Amino acid sequence: MTDTEITADLVRDLLREQHPDLAGLSIREVAGGWGNQMWRLGDELAVRVQRMDPTPELQLKERRWLPVLAPRLPLPVPTPVRCGEPSHRFPKHWTVMTWVPGEPLDHGSITRGAHAADALAGFLRALHVEAPAEAPIGVDFGAHPKNCTEGFENFFQIVAADDIAADTRAVWDDAVASPEWDGPPMWVHGDLHPANVVVSDGTFSGIVDFGALFAGDPAWDLAAAWLLLPAGMAERFFDRYARADEATIRRARGLAALKCLFLMCMGQAGDRGLPGGKPNWGPVGRAALERVLKGL
Repeated sequence: MTDTEITADLVRDLLREQHPDLAGLSIREVAGGWGNQMWRLGDELAVRVQRMDPTPELQLKERRWLPVLAPRLPLPVPTPVRCGEPSHRFPKHWTVMTWVPGEPLDHGSITRGAHAADALAGFLRALHVEAPAEAPIGVDFGAHPKNCTEGFENFFQIVAADDIAADTRAVWDDAVASPEWDGPPMWVHGDLHPANVVVSDGTFSGIVDFGALFAGDPAWDLAAAWLLLPAGMAERFFDRYARADEATIRRARGLAALKCLFLMCMGQAGDRGLPGGKPNWGPVGRAALERVLKGL
């Protein structure tokens, strides 16, 4: 976390110091963000400024790997074009990236469910290929559900209402009991939730925030079948994806429940006015959890 207030004037000063040819472009704050603050830079670029993230590792990971992955992905993703280094003016990293047009799903909606299911399945089929040996390994993300029980219990105790508690725990217990991923480590986004995808014209128009990118179990991304898609689209998604066996789907469903509880916790924190809370995430998480429990 930095004590320096991140403002448009600061962003412009940083550009003048390190990339003066971009300093004359318009600068507009982008709502949202937690680990990083985003600023639109002109019409086609954005500045991603490290804020709450305690280390630069997530930004450095995006700088290293997004240029490798982006050319083969069928949906737009932010691609680094310039690097900003810590200086006396600002002690953290920042990156100039391509702007991915659209509205974050936590502020938008999907009305073309079949198209969105096909687009998401196509994107993940393209992303989920065997990662090289030097690819990053998941730290906070990527573990088998049985190794995430502490996080599940913490979220569950905070937000699991009586009417869904038993069913939520049953889905989680099934995921914990499922076999581990036994394939090669695959490229995984890791943190697909409604604030990390953008939509336009009723369907997906891009995927953002690859800070959690790792090599491992694709079930972490396949949870998006319930977390992002409208009711009734999970089966179509898995049919189009066509690579997930029963064990992977069981893990994915449990991880979807875990992520829904997290969204609900963030929503509850926002309702209470706590720092970092997201009031609009609560209803989004609850609606997604209903889809998980119904298997839709």
